[in-house]
Amino acid sequence: MFATAGIPDLQTSTASLAYGGTETLSLFNVPNGAGKPFTQAFEFGGAVVDGTINLTLLDGLSVPIANFPFEDLWVSSADDGMKPCGGTATADFNTNDLGETSWVNALFAGGSSQALCVVYVNGDALTSSGGFALSFNSPDITGDGVVNLSDAGFFTGYIGNVEFKGDFNNSGGVVNIQDAGFMSAALGARCP
Repeated sequence: MFATAGIPDLQTSTASLAYGGTETLSLFNVPNGAGKPFTQAFEFGGAVVDGTINLTLLDGLSVPIANFPFEDLWVSSADDGMKPCGGTATADFNTNDLGETSWVNALFAGGSSQALCVVYVNGDALTSSGGFALSFNSPDITGDGVVNLSDAGFFTGYIGNVEFKGDFNNSGGVVNIQDAGFMSAALGARCP
């Protein structure tokens, strides 16, 4: 029984999404971190909502684990379509005395995914939650860590069509002039 003291338990630890609605959210990422913070996720239709993820890390005795390194806590898309820049999808800070940490800051990431968002602890998925309805989107459409003309070429082909990869503000699926603003502002952005 005491062998589990201080060791993260993937079943007793919990993660939650600040957003209480039923829509799938979308988070706009840019490889250089200039995307939207989790507090400015897009609800389907384009409304801005709080998509903050909160984690409470507990051991097998349900005791909070304090000062657990943020580098060992990260989020990913279940299909690996969201491409974080070198481990930058980590939590924002070490766990506090109550075992709590959050994802609030914008991610350094590219790629896109409509799969569930999954929380990982030391490389293992949290089992107390199957994941969250939080999608990831980026003008780095190819997911290679840089927003360049290759991405702009794909984006141009999406204009006027229903394509999640180009609907950066989750406005309803159709790629439009608002999305072009997101793309043009990110051209040249790259992973640090």
